[in-house]
Amino acid sequence: MTRLPWPGRGPEAVARRAERRAHTDYTGGVYGSMLAASVVLGAGTLGDFPRVQLVLMLLLTGAVFWLAHVHAHVFGARLARDPLDFAAVLRVCREEWPILRAAVPPAVAVAVSPLLGLDVTGGAWLALGVAVAGQVGWSAEAARRAGASWGLVGVSACVNLLFGLAIVALKLILKH
Repeated sequence: MTRLPWPGRGPEAVARRAERRAHTDYTGGVYGSMLAASVVLGAGTLGDFPRVQLVLMLLLTGAVFWLAHVHAHVFGARLARDPLDFAAVLRVCREEWPILRAAVPPAVAVAVSPLLGLDVTGGAWLALGVAVAGQVGWSAEAARRAGASWGLVGVSACVNLLFGLAIVALKLILKH
């Protein structure tokens, strides 16, 4: 009896997934993390359920920006040169996924903050720290995957840390 490979698990599928990972653009992750930090910065006073509202703001803002990027790529650049098909839309959705994915860790930080004994303000600061760490991590990974030297990876991480610290400074100045 000959065993057939599971769909999507043959050598060709494995090679396609490896190539896709190698060419992944992490710009969306850096952008999404910065966006999440900005959402926390701008959250200010929330209503009766501040944690739930902050989690929803993070996830929904990430989703809206992800969809905006998908729309811009599909109907902007792609439609100008290629016919629109479902596979192209799915490809763009996958390429822009890091924008939405970057909003999840800060949202989870807010959701678990009561388990850490943090009040709403502490949860917001935790989410901001997680977003900045994500921004630094995404940028370092992008530089590493692009084949940058370790020095350049460090420079990329430091520049993004400075951007994140600027957002933290704004939060301190605005006293949200």
